[in-house]
Amino acid sequence: MTKLLFPSPPPALLPVTGTEAMYPVTRIFCVGRNYAEHAKEMGSEVDREAPFYFTKLPAHLAQSGATVPYPPGTSDFHHEMEFVVALGAPAFRVSVGQAMEAVFGYAAGLDMTRRDLQAASKEKRRSWDTGKDFENAAVIGPITPKAGFGEPGPQAITLKVGERLAQSAHLSDMVWSVAEIIAHLSTLYHLGPGDLIMTGTPAGVGPVVAGDRLHGEVEGLAAVELVIAP
Repeated sequence: MTKLLFPSPPPALLPVTGTEAMYPVTRIFCVGRNYAEHAKEMGSEVDREAPFYFTKLPAHLAQSGATVPYPPGTSDFHHEMEFVVALGAPAFRVSVGQAMEAVFGYAAGLDMTRRDLQAASKEKRRSWDTGKDFENAAVIGPITPKAGFGEPGPQAITLKVGERLAQSAHLSDMVWSVAEIIAHLSTLYHLGPGDLIMTGTPAGVGPVVAGDRLHGEVEGLAAVELVIAP
């Protein structure tokens, strides 16, 4: 029997609608600049040659409904509402036509960002890790199996901060479709069950402060909610 020097942390788990079974999270991939209007508001252009990615640790996952502290090291903490894809089957070097076979379901999520740290990293041409990957940086709602959602496309994606509508778009506004993202990502990784893909955020990202309540929706999915501790 293997002896551990200290207790192993519990697995990162997400609820699944319609069942008591939980979805164990293995990896979290994030797609950058997948909405043209968001890229424009950040002073960038969409790279239409291929998607690009960054990652978040499963240890930094928070479930919907959590109350989290304002993170350390930043004075510009931003919300980014996202459509999340949960995989349930292996996918390696799959075609666009095969890609959706690997999907287990979908969820609404928040890619929380220390924007000032991200901007500093961009300026110095360094990785985005400190701006994107920190405690409670990935907030994800319950997963809906794909049979209960249908094909991504016309569904609205919105985020309210308090009563103010901050972000509003449709999944059809994504530059790279879900199938295209999975197919491309599968050329870089052996994808499989437990992998989540956060597919990018629409325009309207902005700062949150202590006491803010966030409510995000993707039409047809359970909402994602977050409170910034006062």
